[in-house]
Order: sequence, then structure tokens, then C-alpha cells
Amino acid sequence: MGRLLSVNVGLPRDVTWQGKTVHTGIWKTPVETPSMVRRLNVDGDGQGDLAGHGGERRAVFVYQMGSYRYWQDHLGRNDFVYGQFGENFTVDGLSDAEVFIGDRYRIGRALFEVTQPRVTCYRLGIRMNEPEMAALVVKHGRPGFYFRVLEEGEVAAGDEITRVVTGPERMSVSEIDALLYKPGHPRGQLERALRIPTLSVGWRRSLEALLTQEREGGVTTGNAGLTASGPPLAWRGFRPLRVSRKVRESGNVISLLLEPTDGQPIATALPGQFVVLRLAPAASPALVRSYSLSGEPGATSYRVSIKREAYGAAGSYVDDELKVGDIVPTSAARGNFTLVPGDTPVVLLSAGIGVTPVLAMLHVLATEASAREIWWLHGTRNGREHPFAEETRKLLNSLSHHHSYICYSSPDPEDRPHVDFDAPGRLNMQLIGEMNIPRNGDFYICGPITFMDDLTAGLKALGVAPDRTHTEIFGAGPSTTPGITASPRRPPHLPASAPDSGPMVSFTRSGLNVRWGSSFRSLLELAEACDVPVRFACRTGVCHTCETGLVAGTIGYRPEPIDAPADGNVLICCAQPSGDVVIDL
Repeated sequence: MGRLLSVNVGLPRDVTWQGKTVHTGIWKTPVETPSMVRRLNVDGDGQGDLAGHGGERRAVFVYQMGSYRYWQDHLGRNDFVYGQFGENFTVDGLSDAEVFIGDRYRIGRALFEVTQPRVTCYRLGIRMNEPEMAALVVKHGRPGFYFRVLEEGEVAAGDEITRVVTGPERMSVSEIDALLYKPGHPRGQLERALRIPTLSVGWRRSLEALLTQEREGGVTTGNAGLTASGPPLAWRGFRPLRVSRKVRESGNVISLLLEPTDGQPIATALPGQFVVLRLAPAASPALVRSYSLSGEPGATSYRVSIKREAYGAAGSYVDDELKVGDIVPTSAARGNFTLVPGDTPVVLLSAGIGVTPVLAMLHVLATEASAREIWWLHGTRNGREHPFAEETRKLLNSLSHHHSYICYSSPDPEDRPHVDFDAPGRLNMQLIGEMNIPRNGDFYICGPITFMDDLTAGLKALGVAPDRTHTEIFGAGPSTTPGITASPRRPPHLPASAPDSGPMVSFTRSGLNVRWGSSFRSLLELAEACDVPVRFACRTGVCHTCETGLVAGTIGYRPEPIDAPADGNVLICCAQPSGDVVIDL
């Protein structure tokens, strides 16, 4: 069937790459003597990023000499050595087209089971000195695969490889890899793959998401197996909406009611979604900002509620300069922080201006006269800074099963305990843990980052399932940069290089406008140069980790992504702007 040509191991090391320090275990070297293979590893081996590599179902990575020869020819190279692709086992035979998920192989004294293709990342490109390598192995159907160790034992170069069990559905490694990453995702193939009990948990969840996407047929663009996609956008770019009303909700919050200028309906937004506004102060450049919709979603108008921060340019402009009748270019509603239909209890938790998206959810629940158990938990500073207090009371009183708890961290003397608020102090997990909140509910959390992080961790500790906890971040979200050594986070800024004259790139959540320059290969690299928080894994258009909302503008790709993002989104790792663009980062 095959032969083990080399056993390769290596411990994680730090390497310098593009001015960053990357912690990686992709450098492997051959072992000359027999090696003990254990449940989680080959002796002497290690992984730098355990979130993406390693673990029981990814204990041993296998790559084939046939693929070595293929890449030597394709790339025009002759410098490969065993371990070149970060593999533990270099083998003769066992091509990705002939190995099935669930196959079992005897090698030496150990028994192995095939669990999944390899999920390639940018570190393969670093090791190969070929930046697009993570995409190439998928495009060419040569990913390699992982073993899990069923029986520990010694193996050595020269051992024969014998298949002792054939995978139950006879689906090859290359078929499964293409099913997730390449366009198409046929329903029959997805159902067949999900009948394989040995398929790893991560791949199973991705394929289940794709199957749901295929069955429901609602979202027809994007790859649900790689990233969550919202409903189709009602329009692209910005649409002119007129300010029909300005309402002061509290001492520091103003609501804008926005209506179409052409009298045509606007699409009903989902409760919890946000829009992007392009504000135009008279004496400064345009400001592009994201705001959650705070009113009852409807087809005639949108309501956004904006807090005036001490040094916030957008809030000051809205409060001081923007007038009824002014035109505000507005994006279509977008976002996945939305109310999940069903009959489970709903727990709405907010702090400060984080109240806005959960208030939209409360409006919908009240409009529907929902019979669900509803919990409204909110924290703010005092009565002067408590927007929508009377509005929420009326909405809650219209619901048959509701609970409310309000915390004021610094109440004024005139604030009435048990009338205006329930308790002094901050809304936190200690208080929440003392309430009889149903653990089987859906929890929606919005507020400052620390508030959301603390509540998310606390709810998990209380036994709330992670998929029942939903969060919305107003500003720039946390970075996902696997392997990059952590460094102090800097606020977003203009790049250190000289100003360029290319298209304007606006990062809405970071409040930054910057010119594109030819020194950048992608929008991801531009964002990194500005310390805008980003997410990535492959950096070549495969994994969709970097998929981000494209609010306005057009882009081009180099290289082309393997599967296109959802309509209205962009893969920033391989995208370049064709003109001015607005990005939800």
C-alpha cells in the first residue's frame, strides 16, 4: 500500500517574518532512529498553535512523496528536504485522492485513523518561501491529511503502511477538502460526508453549516462553512436618507430618525443589525461611523442613537451641527448580531450605549406580543445618562413574561431606588449569578469590551452553552492573528510610510481614513500597517477568516480567492481597492 520514508519532528520556534515574530512548529527534521508515536504527538514533536494544529484528532500530519515531486515540477525547485511541508510522516503512496476519511492504517507497531485534510495557514508559505502556498495546496488538491493515533507504538523510516479498514463512505481526503473550500458544496456530498463518524469535529461543524445553507436556500452567497453570512443586503454602497427628527434620549444620547429621500420603502432590518453613516462636518473631512439600529425595524425609516463622547467628533457633529432635513448617506442594514427566532427565553444584557441593538430586539418582541420569557438587564451611570428608560418600561409591560433589573453605577441624589433603578453598582456576573435566569435561554450582550468579555466567560462558567451567547462590538473587534507573538495594542493610526495618493480606504469601526499605496499587497497589509485590528489565518483567500463587510466601493483580487465571500463582503487578505472603499473594520 505504501511505505514510511521519513519521520520528522520539531519543537516550536520563533521566526522573524515581515517585521513580526511568529511562533511556529512547522520546521521539522528527520529522525534517524525509531520514534514512539503517542496519542497527541510523535516524541520530540510539538505545535506552536494548538488552536489550529495538534490535538488528538490532528496528532500526526502526513504528506506524500508524490506531492513533493508535483511541487518540485510546478514551482521549478529542487531544494526540498524531508519535513519540507511541516509533515511528521513523509510517505510513498497514500495520495490524497486514494486515502479515505476513516481509513485505518498499520505502520510499525502503531495504528492510525484518517480524520481530516490539513487546514493550511500562512506559516506553510513562510516555510516554503512561497506566500501563496496555503492556497496552492487547496487549488491543486494536495493538502495532505491528519492521523489520530488509535494504538501507540514505535515507527521508523522504511516501515510498510497497510490499510486495515476502509473509510465507511469512501470519501477521499481531496474530495472532503474540495467540498469545504471550493465552490459548489453539493447537498448529496455534504450528507454523505456527515455520515462519516470519524470526521473531526471542526470539519463536521463546517459541513453542517454548509448543509443548512443548502437546505434553507436563503443566503445564496458566501461559504457558511467558513464564516457566518447575514441576509442579502438591500442595497450596495450609500443611499441618501433625510433626517426627519432629532430626539434627545438622555444627557448624552441623541436619536436620528432617517427616512428615504425618494419616498420609496427601505428594507426592514433584522433586530440587532447596524448601518454605516457618512457624516460631513463643515470644517473637517467626512466621518464614516457604524451605529446599531435602535427602533422598531420597519420599512419606512431607520432610527440610530448616538452617544456624545468627550472627544468624539461624530457625536459632537450630530449634536451641534446636524439638522432636521439634512441628508445623511446611509448603508444598508448589515450584521449577524440578530434575534434568533424560537421559543427559548431571551436575556438582553447591555451597558451604556450598548443598549441600542438589544432595544431593537425588545421592540420586535413587543410587536409580536411574544410569549417567550424576557429578561432585560441594563447598567448605566445614572438617570441623566439612562436613555430609553420610559420606552423600555412600556415595551416590557406589554409582554406577558418579563423581568427587568437596572443598575446605576453612580446614581444622582434624585435617582429613586426601586423606581428608576434596582441597585447601585455595575451590572456584573455576581449579580447575574444571584438571579434565577434560565440557563437554556439565548443571551444577547452589548457594551464595553470588558463588560462583554466578563459576562461571556461568566455565563460559560454558569453552564450556558457557548452557542447561546451572542455579542456585538461597537468599535474595532479583537484581532485573530495565529502564531504572532503578542505585543502592546496601539490605537489605529496612519501608516508610518509617506502619504500616498491612491484610493481612500475608510475603516469604519476604527474611525480611520487612509490612502492606499502601491507598497501594500492587500487591504490586510494596509490595516496591519495602521494597527487596525484584523483577523487572518491563510492570507491567500482560502479560509475566509479575514472576511469583512465591504460597505461601499469596489475591489479586485490578487490572487483570486478559491470561493467568493458573501455578497457585500471582502476577503481583505488578497484584495486591493479599485477606488475609494469603506470597510467594516
